[in-house]
Amino acid sequence: MQSRLAEIRPLVEAELMSAVDTLPEGDLSDAMRYALRGGKRLRAFLVMESARLHGLDDAASLPVAAAVEALHAYSLVHDDLPAMDDDDLRRGQPTVHVKWDDATAILAGDALQTLAFQLLADPRVGGDGARIRLVASLAQASGAAGMVWGQALDIAAETSGVPLDLDAIIRLQGGKTGALIRFAATAGPLMADADPGALDEYAQAVGLAFQIADDILDVEGDEATTGKRVGKDADANKATFVSLLGLDGARAEARRLSLAGQDALADYGSKAGNLRELARFVIERDT
Repeated sequence: MQSRLAEIRPLVEAELMSAVDTLPEGDLSDAMRYALRGGKRLRAFLVMESARLHGLDDAASLPVAAAVEALHAYSLVHDDLPAMDDDDLRRGQPTVHVKWDDATAILAGDALQTLAFQLLADPRVGGDGARIRLVASLAQASGAAGMVWGQALDIAAETSGVPLDLDAIIRLQGGKTGALIRFAATAGPLMADADPGALDEYAQAVGLAFQIADDILDVEGDEATTGKRVGKDADANKATFVSLLGLDGARAEARRLSLAGQDALADYGSKAGNLRELARFVIERDT
């Protein structure tokens, strides 16, 4: 998996920077470039591996991989704003609104979101049907029934003062984090007009395991390694998988979900080895 991830990262980076380089120069495009730098590129990896499983080459899946990373970057820029999660550190660097200002961060996020859909329209992706399926799926995953909905639930929970139970956290994170991971993992079958069921099941399990690992890192992680503030959930008295299950319980649930995700790939046989390794990696990572 790591060699494939190392292969994908520079390709996606070049695709994103090439798209931004066509824009007028100034603070807006500079802020977009800044927001796009770094990151694990796990969502791009999911896109390109799910496409490979369905006989599609990297030339076709690369614009889709770049699109999901542009959409993810937009979400981080907006989530970091003072009106949202109010974070000042991201990927080891000052957040966009800290380096520039709130207005530039909002506009850079807006522009990254629209760039994602521009990338999905690239003819390299395939025919009209494939591109329309991808646009519709990403819109649903990122909008008021997906990622934005999850963020709205998160804000509502913080402002209400009413602690969330486990089912509510699972629902919240299924939108805020999980929806975009599900899009990425099912992009390949959507491009190939194939059944996305197994990969959707995989992504639901792995996406939730990813979030549990994030909650654990907020307790045990090192700021220099994670590249973001840690201990914020406890400071805010926020309900998380760790606060509800305890560290040992959270680790056990993450392991269970990782195994469930791997089991969902049974029909793909050895071809899905990289995706199985990713399911293990998301709960073992330190960033």
